[in-house]
Amino acid sequence: MAVFISNSQAETEKFAEGYAKTLKPYDVVLLDGDMGAGKTHFAKGIAKGLGVQEEVTSPTYAYMNDYDGVLFHYDCYRIESVEQAESLGLADYFDMGGICLVEWSQNIAPLLPKRVKRVIIKKIDENTREIEY
Repeated sequence: MAVFISNSQAETEKFAEGYAKTLKPYDVVLLDGDMGAGKTHFAKGIAKGLGVQEEVTSPTYAYMNDYDGVLFHYDCYRIESVEQAESLGLADYFDMGGICLVEWSQNIAPLLPKRVKRVIIKKIDENTREIEY
């Protein structure tokens, strides 16, 4: 894995925009990091890199936001069981050809495809983030 040091939200988004260019249809990217680490800012950059025009917001209460079938952004923080995730149909989107970004993936681990990519965002201080990819 490689490491990028970001010194601002804008740098995180710009880095993620470039990272998006390395992704292919059906890729599943696990976004790991504590609350407030910058996962949603990373998702905004990915969306921009994929040409998504819509404003990207955290899907905390929706569980998953679908951006034109190009990007599926999951927030599984509130998922309490694999059965709940299955009943919501969350695994179905892994086979729809878009890029899937999954926050709090450990809550749906048994449903994840075998091959995934992982991005780990660590908060160093108020503005600085270490992005391991």
